[in-house]
Amino acid sequence: MADSSGQQAPDYRSILSISDEAARAQALNEHLSTRSYVQGYSLSQADVDAFRQLSAPPADPQLFHVARWFRHIEALLGSPCGKGQPCRLQASKGRRVQPQWSPPAGTQPCRLHLYNSLTRNKEVFIPQDGKKVTWYCCGPTVYDASHMGHARSYISFDILRRVLKDYFKFDVFYCMNITDIDDKIIKRARQNHLFEQYREKRPEAAQLLEDVQAALKPFSVKLNETTDPDKKQMLERIQHAVQLATEPLEKAVQSRLTGEEVNSCVEVLLEEAKDLLSDWLDSTLGCDVTDNSIFSKLPKFWEGDFHRDMEALNVLPPDVLTRVSEYVPEIVNFVQKIVDNGYGYVSNGSVYFDTAKFASSEKHSYGKLVPEAVGDQKALQEGEGDLSISADRLSEKRSPNDFALWKASKPGEPSWPCPWGKGRPGWHIECSAMAGTLLGASMDIHGGGFDLRFPHHDNELAQSEAYFENDCWVRYFLHTGHLTIAGCKMSKSLKNFITIKDALKKHSARQLRLAFLMHSWKDTLDYSSNTMESALQYEKFLNEFFLNVKDILRAPVDITGQFEKWGEEEAELNKNFYDKKTAIHKALCDNVDTRTVMEEMRALVSQCNLYMAARKAVRKRPNQALLENIALYLTHMLKIFGAVEEDSSLGFPVGGPGTSLSLEATVMPYLQVLSEFREGVRKIAREQKGLPTVVKLVDRNTLLKEREEKRRVEEEKRKKKEEAARRKQEQEAAKLAKMKIPPSEMFLSETDKYSKFDENGLPTHDMEGKELSKGQAKKLKKLFEAQEKLYKEYLQMAQNGSFQ
Repeated sequence: MADSSGQQAPDYRSILSISDEAARAQALNEHLSTRSYVQGYSLSQADVDAFRQLSAPPADPQLFHVARWFRHIEALLGSPCGKGQPCRLQASKGRRVQPQWSPPAGTQPCRLHLYNSLTRNKEVFIPQDGKKVTWYCCGPTVYDASHMGHARSYISFDILRRVLKDYFKFDVFYCMNITDIDDKIIKRARQNHLFEQYREKRPEAAQLLEDVQAALKPFSVKLNETTDPDKKQMLERIQHAVQLATEPLEKAVQSRLTGEEVNSCVEVLLEEAKDLLSDWLDSTLGCDVTDNSIFSKLPKFWEGDFHRDMEALNVLPPDVLTRVSEYVPEIVNFVQKIVDNGYGYVSNGSVYFDTAKFASSEKHSYGKLVPEAVGDQKALQEGEGDLSISADRLSEKRSPNDFALWKASKPGEPSWPCPWGKGRPGWHIECSAMAGTLLGASMDIHGGGFDLRFPHHDNELAQSEAYFENDCWVRYFLHTGHLTIAGCKMSKSLKNFITIKDALKKHSARQLRLAFLMHSWKDTLDYSSNTMESALQYEKFLNEFFLNVKDILRAPVDITGQFEKWGEEEAELNKNFYDKKTAIHKALCDNVDTRTVMEEMRALVSQCNLYMAARKAVRKRPNQALLENIALYLTHMLKIFGAVEEDSSLGFPVGGPGTSLSLEATVMPYLQVLSEFREGVRKIAREQKGLPTVVKLVDRNTLLKEREEKRRVEEEKRKKKEEAARRKQEQEAAKLAKMKIPPSEMFLSETDKYSKFDENGLPTHDMEGKELSKGQAKKLKKLFEAQEKLYKEYLQMAQNGSFQ
């Protein structure tokens, strides 16, 4: 039988008929020794049949022809098939072929999850349009200075935005609004205007006292009616401050003082009573304010102040900024369509949203975020604004749960023309109209503070979905956690807040950001000395690492010397490096958990520090390339978080933004020369047994702060030492005074407790004349004996001249 190549096919029948396995293998080996079965040999069916009789090549090394033949066929066919199973011949024409390849099992990629307030769960983040993400963020109502509550929201959203954009590589379109038409703005603008007018008139002392008394009457009524304990405490503080400032002026008037003394008292009272008088003036004269420029000047000033604060905090500006005052026509059209769709109604020139009609619709639901708060009249009225909750306004609604889309303007309020008469936008409609105009019927992310969930965001959702007739205006709702100050609630209305400018006087923008990064963005953050101290220590810990790595990288090496052989320590550190990168990625996928990320980064730096210390202990340089890779990665992550400016290639910039590269490049060569000279002197002194000097460039402000902190700590230690010495002195003086008392006199002065004493001065009867019990007498006897011992010690000290 011939095979396809023309070779005579082998006949294995006689060989396979041999019953003894060893003899059969020997015969097969002799037969195969005469054939070229590896080079240019094509398989026949006889080869396949013979191959099927074997499960493995023979172990006897003398049968190497069988072993080679077996492996050759195994490479072509795979493992031997069982009896009755078909074996597939390879169309190899006698050539070797590659074995079958299988891909690795791998691991499932980690997907980004975000905590969605609409479900109160972490949900897989899936944008509606590929990698594009549309995001709307509620901006500030600009009527006063920005405070740390604003920083809490805008730094947190800045971190989230940077992570989505720069780490997960989403194409983020970020929109934010400025509320420059609002009840708070209108009221504050009128109050400021009227108070300045009052102050410019320079009221006489007697007139000022009379006006303050008049203003105190409605203020006292308001104080008595207030049930909220925090607000009541704030009002009581104002009242107390006004009363304290009133007394000196009253005495000056009664004493008929003139000139500078009276004027000084007048200025103090004007300052302390500003809020009181402003509220009183607004209630009596507010309706006469007709100059609309007053209502635009105030928000314009504070908006500029807000943007400067955000820039100082290194918060990225939005891609687009909307102002309510610029979108009034769009708001009017938005309201009209809601009315046309049957979810709004006109009442006395105002337009209200019909919550009952909306909730009864099959395709809509009201109160998606906080359904348990629906009907909370206190929250609803706060959402309507101070100027919109009078009895006549509330009576215009079909239901107390309805809210204003458009408000008919009263005297003393700004107004715009519309189909329902002159008026102004409601608070909730502003965001819906502006976001809807720019982002359309459905956005990926809507963000805001936790306290905005109800009624503001629930009402936004309702009116927007009423306008678009859909049920998906927002896909993911993100809410940042509250901010407390040393455990206490922070509120601008309660005058319990720290401005961003004041915070930046104490700590840098980076330190504030690090404090936020060390906490979850959605949980309450306590702004306290402990929180900031943790952030300062973390910054110092990282900075020290970066400075050490920079010093190591400055060591001169040739082009090949930069690649050093790795030992076990380098391999272990590199493994830890990749483990930490994996852990950091998982943490970021888990609702952008920066708290865990910061801990993983701290652990990685600690491992690097141990590695550098171990190398130093054996007087060897650490691996430059490995440490540089780790330092660059950490710098990259800090840049993503906005904690390192873009112009820093490695670590924190020296001297602040814009100065790092030029300062370091200019100064370091001189420092290096100085260091080398110093090192030469030290080496001679140590007989050349030491490691090189470490050179670290630190900016001037950091050094000054550290020096000041050192002085502060030393001063505290000195004060504590003095206090301890004072206490010790007082205790010794008290002990000495007690020792001076003879035991026979120690109870005689306690006539409020005892009425009779024995010959030694021990009490025998209480003040009511009843004889003391045995237990009481025994207790007093012990006290007497103890004093007797102290008195003897005193007499001995006096005799020895131990004190004068």
